[in-house]
Amino acid sequence: MVETSNHNHHPPPGPVMMAPPPESPSFAGSRGPTWVPAEQLLQLQYCIHSNPSWPQALLLAFQHYIVNLGTTVLIASNLVPRMGGDHGDKARVIQTLLFMSGINTLFQTLIGTRLPTVMGASFAFTLPVLSIINDLSDENFATDHDRFVHTMRYIQGSLIVSSFVNLVLGYGQLWGNLTRLFTPIVIVPLVCVVGLGLFMRGFPLLANCVEIGLPMLILLVIFQQYLKRIHPRAHFILERFALLLCITIIWAFAAILTVAGAYNNSSEMTEQSCRTDRSYLLSSAPWVKIAYPFQWGTPLFRASHVFGMMGAAVVSSAESTGTFFAAARLSGATAPPAHVFSRSIGLQGVGMLLEGIFGAIVGTTASVENVGLLGLTNIGSRRVVQISTAFMIFLSIFGKFGALFASIPLPIFAAIYCVLLGIVAATGISFIQFANSNSMRNIYVLGLSLFLGISIPQYFVLNTDSNGNGPVKTGGGWFDDILNTIFSSSPTVVMIVGVLLDNTLDARYTIDDRGIPWWKPFQHRKGDVRNEEFYSLPLRIKDYIPSRFH
Repeated sequence: MVETSNHNHHPPPGPVMMAPPPESPSFAGSRGPTWVPAEQLLQLQYCIHSNPSWPQALLLAFQHYIVNLGTTVLIASNLVPRMGGDHGDKARVIQTLLFMSGINTLFQTLIGTRLPTVMGASFAFTLPVLSIINDLSDENFATDHDRFVHTMRYIQGSLIVSSFVNLVLGYGQLWGNLTRLFTPIVIVPLVCVVGLGLFMRGFPLLANCVEIGLPMLILLVIFQQYLKRIHPRAHFILERFALLLCITIIWAFAAILTVAGAYNNSSEMTEQSCRTDRSYLLSSAPWVKIAYPFQWGTPLFRASHVFGMMGAAVVSSAESTGTFFAAARLSGATAPPAHVFSRSIGLQGVGMLLEGIFGAIVGTTASVENVGLLGLTNIGSRRVVQISTAFMIFLSIFGKFGALFASIPLPIFAAIYCVLLGIVAATGISFIQFANSNSMRNIYVLGLSLFLGISIPQYFVLNTDSNGNGPVKTGGGWFDDILNTIFSSSPTVVMIVGVLLDNTLDARYTIDDRGIPWWKPFQHRKGDVRNEEFYSLPLRIKDYIPSRFH
């Protein structure tokens, strides 16, 4: 017999799980309301197929152009001077990037994913480009401009060859088959780090000129979230167009500080970040310039350069995948099916091939910032993004007009990214509702994937020098470039860790907990009727014509 009397019975150490109150059937009844999982966000005013009026659509499209412009200018400003290019070269590079961004965005929204995603310049290609620049540093050139042109020709050749990686992954159905291994447990950290992994574009860049960056951040939050509640008319205007209003106010404020001489005795870095007259884009940009094939000359090829660029092609595919999930959620669409991912990544390879032919400095990927703008304005209309391509192409041709907006100080863009990237990261968290968030197994996979997805790339970034040399040093430069590029990308690391853990750790016995019953129908062309509604290729010309003309 085991003694169970009160004098020697002790409760187990540590906290004890409490049962619900006896008068209530569940915690929900006594703790307040509960929310059931919802595949579509209820606050969206316009979903993927619904469209605002044309005047609103034009202003919203211009906002997408402005948001995409920030990343384009930042990449060109970082790379072109290292290549020996002057302000005129930087203006032409920006024009080419915008032109290709418009073309690729149009391709993706019409025959790719058909999601409202802008295809913008990708930071994933920065390390391979820096490696090319460093590799050519020992060569002698008559002028810095000759060095710039020679480097661009090698970049062109590397982009052309590496584009076949995406073509094979996409049209070979390999990428679609990989996404079939995803579950909400993989999607949550993947979409989260698509936003969180770009934190260096947020407050660290804002702090380069805190006197204009911080007011921009505060003003955007106040206008877009607080002042819109004072009146219904203010709600309509500020929720959708607060971004343009705040940019105008802070840009004017920065111009006043510049004219007043506030930065006359400042450091070179402060002047570059704060002044409105230090980009020199307006004076150096041509009035009219159309990007054309091989504008820098015949492409040059070197195996070591090509392999590094191939790693960036894989990384851009991983980044686009996470961004597409966020775009689908913020535009009221279903999760993209596997065949759509294959189609879109293959088309991204076509876009990279065109970028190599037309002489872009980097490849493109789905723009995270523009997807965040869908959530900021609550408008996920595909037509708005398609209209934005007209701004990109037009203002890339008429350089003076585009250069005017490209001269906006980068800390203003950084303040915008603090909000937009946060929205994308939080969108990733919302996918957890389709899986069991109380499962310790799921918590383990989520936590390890999310932490390593941020920690590993941070190690690689901190140990990469200004010439693009990362911590992997095996003696084979091309192999080092591939590994350094792949493991510097948060989405790529999360995809590797998440897919491996989620499909090997009690995967057979946790099908319901992993959210597979919700996820599986989206992996087949006919698995969910809405797949055909959102992602099927339009087969008739009238699909492009507004319904009132049918």
